[in-house]
Amino acid sequence: MELRHLRYFVAVGDDQHYGRAAERLGIAQPALSRQIQDLEQELGFKLFERLPRGVRLSAAGTLFLTDARRILQDVEEAKLRAERVATGKAGTLSIGFVELLSWRGVVPDSFRRFRRRQPDAELDPQPLRSIEQIEAVRSGRLAAGFIFSLAEPDGDLAQLPVARHKVVLAAPRGHAVTRLKRPRLRDLCDVPFVWFHRWANPLFYERIMQACLRGGLSTPRIVQYAADHATALSLVACRLGVAFVSETARWQCPRGVKLLPIADLDIPVPIYLI
Repeated sequence: MELRHLRYFVAVGDDQHYGRAAERLGIAQPALSRQIQDLEQELGFKLFERLPRGVRLSAAGTLFLTDARRILQDVEEAKLRAERVATGKAGTLSIGFVELLSWRGVVPDSFRRFRRRQPDAELDPQPLRSIEQIEAVRSGRLAAGFIFSLAEPDGDLAQLPVARHKVVLAAPRGHAVTRLKRPRLRDLCDVPFVWFHRWANPLFYERIMQACLRGGLSTPRIVQYAADHATALSLVACRLGVAFVSETARWQCPRGVKLLPIADLDIPVPIYLI
């Protein structure tokens, strides 16, 4: 028994007439009659009683018609569900993001648009550091990710630049550096720093160190390391030191922390969707 047998049977059962059903199906009436005969032979009972004009469902045919309609509907719904997954309208989208980007801008905006346009799909957002997202996308654990990167991601990843942020200084409110009109890197020589681990973002670490060296801050006084912006801001709020952070930190900045532009520090940080 094939699905076409069920479709032909339902068409004849609805019309109670081979000629009209054949015309609606776009096939010849003799071919339709043979298909129904084959189905009856396979089932072992008659589906229709032949009349002088048209046909009439038998008792067994009436019951079978209800089940045949349900089967065809289930098949169509299964096809539509699979099609929605295949076209990205359903299923689960696992996507990474740097937590600092989640407060405002491209990440929350894209999440809102995705939910509005794909209401049947499940969004699985995962806050991860950039280096963790890259490996997760490569391994297939994530479909995509929003990352900070000073260089374009490796060639095995598709990437789209979506934003560009600046590096600023986070300092405790009332700190001496906050009273300077245009603080420069050389003004920070004796200031204790909360610094990012090199392994968290090696290229960012190197760029900051090179910029400090050029600006007269040859040896930053590092008193504490942090793995991410949230930890760094928390430590700055505790007055352990100052820290270089992305300007987007203003959206999650603790009340006791002030963000300052540094006159001779120009390190744009691109944001990529990978």
